[in-house]
Amino acid sequence: MQQRIEYCTTPDGVRIAYATIGKGPKLVRTPHWFSHLEYDLESPVMRHTILTLAHHHTVLRYDARGIGMSQRDGIDISFDKLVQDLEAVVDSAKFDRFVLVGLSQGCAQAIAFAARHPDRVSHLILYGGFARGMLCRGNPEKQKEAYELACGLVRAGWGSHEESHRQFFTSQFIPDGTTEDYHSLNEMQRVATTPEIAAQFLLTNANIDVVPLMPQVKVPTLVLHSRHETRVPFALSQEMAAAIPGAKLVALESRNHLILAGEPANRAMADAIADFLGEKRIRGHLPGTAGVTERLGSSIEKVERNWFVKIVIIFAALTGCVLFFIEIWKMVQARH
Repeated sequence: MQQRIEYCTTPDGVRIAYATIGKGPKLVRTPHWFSHLEYDLESPVMRHTILTLAHHHTVLRYDARGIGMSQRDGIDISFDKLVQDLEAVVDSAKFDRFVLVGLSQGCAQAIAFAARHPDRVSHLILYGGFARGMLCRGNPEKQKEAYELACGLVRAGWGSHEESHRQFFTSQFIPDGTTEDYHSLNEMQRVATTPEIAAQFLLTNANIDVVPLMPQVKVPTLVLHSRHETRVPFALSQEMAAAIPGAKLVALESRNHLILAGEPANRAMADAIADFLGEKRIRGHLPGTAGVTERLGSSIEKVERNWFVKIVIIFAALTGCVLFFIEIWKMVQARH
């Protein structure tokens, strides 16, 4: 499945890259703070969610200002500007009415847009998000310490080829990921933006507060969240579901902030979205995920690449042959 990348310019003159993929009813997904339109489709952490959404829809995605393929220099990063970027992108793409999907901190942008433009949003889907940033909730001193730690790690090593600094974030986003998943998300952070812009996004996200806007949302709303994740506590989605009139909350049995292709929660999320939109559930393996044959082949390939396992298998086979011939020799001797 191929995507088409285009550009638009915001009212304050910032160049935003956006892409469309798939065919069907229109769906818009807000960006997260590390993404890259091209790299997302190659990443084992991101690819499957995009392709699953595109199975029934024309999906519009974009890189936020300062992120991925969008303009990075001479930009103002604020929550209001990020919402304006969403408005500029859907206008440029001529998406008049659509399903709006918010991901992580993009949920707040989606809530703000839906409250301002209820006539343009048919359905609102909020995944893994929050209405209040970390500096607007909980113990102020504790949250400030966590924020300062994150900023320190970003400034110290975000843009380097050493993955240890970015692994701090990766381990929170996908604690149950594979080594391949970890490397992919670590690399995603590096190519997505500069340390300086990443730090600005941390500050902007930490100060988000769209609580007053949630009662103004008048469109059908589905809230999805991993029940056991720690990056964005489940209670924050409960807060959104309680404050948005008529919203439905679906808890996903996972520890990952970003649902991975191979876990059951991926199927549960796809089914919940299909049911909410009144669409047919996807049968067979989901787009971007491996079927049984592919998974078996991948497992065999991994075993074949592991020299230690090879040696153990060869040794076991030789031992079995030796024991077999010993037993045969004993039987021959016993007859004599």
